[in-house]
Amino acid sequence: MPGVVPYEISKKQKGDVVIRKCRSADLYEMLDIINDSATAYKGVIPEGCWHDPYMSHEHLTGEINAGVVFYGYETDDVLQGIMGIQDVRDFTLIRHAYVRTQGRNTGIGSMLLTHLIPIASNPVLIGTWADAVWAVSFYRKHGFVIVSGDEKDFLLRKYWTIPDLQIETSIVLAHEKYFIEKKQ
Repeated sequence: MPGVVPYEISKKQKGDVVIRKCRSADLYEMLDIINDSATAYKGVIPEGCWHDPYMSHEHLTGEINAGVVFYGYETDDVLQGIMGIQDVRDFTLIRHAYVRTQGRNTGIGSMLLTHLIPIASNPVLIGTWADAVWAVSFYRKHGFVIVSGDEKDFLLRKYWTIPDLQIETSIVLAHEKYFIEKKQ
């Protein structure tokens, strides 16, 4: 029949990549990715901000209940990376971007970020640890610019709920749309 794709052809093939919204059934796999990936922060971020595990089940469900929508990069039915997006007032925040250790530097984070930016309903901001130079470099490579110190403090206090020590040791990066709208 013309126009009908046989079922066998439409099945996912081994190695196919899917970027999809995460589901409640993914929660433990998401925690595994977060806590595996976050080991890179150990010894880099302030000792008072490091936890083992880095993120608890309660913290992750709290973030989801607060409106963070997670997307996952999946191949062969296994999540390899996740990234969240959250609308807070007049900005969209990229939250909790993590890739499994063995999947770093393979383009997973880039594909997730590239997927999320166009669906953002507002200018996009990202907060990250200032000493996580790999993360800062990654976001700058994708068109994000570090905002000034005073503006950073203002934005972190207004749009994030984080302790003072994290505010002191973090930066905010803004996507180019932020600067265009700021000038208007």
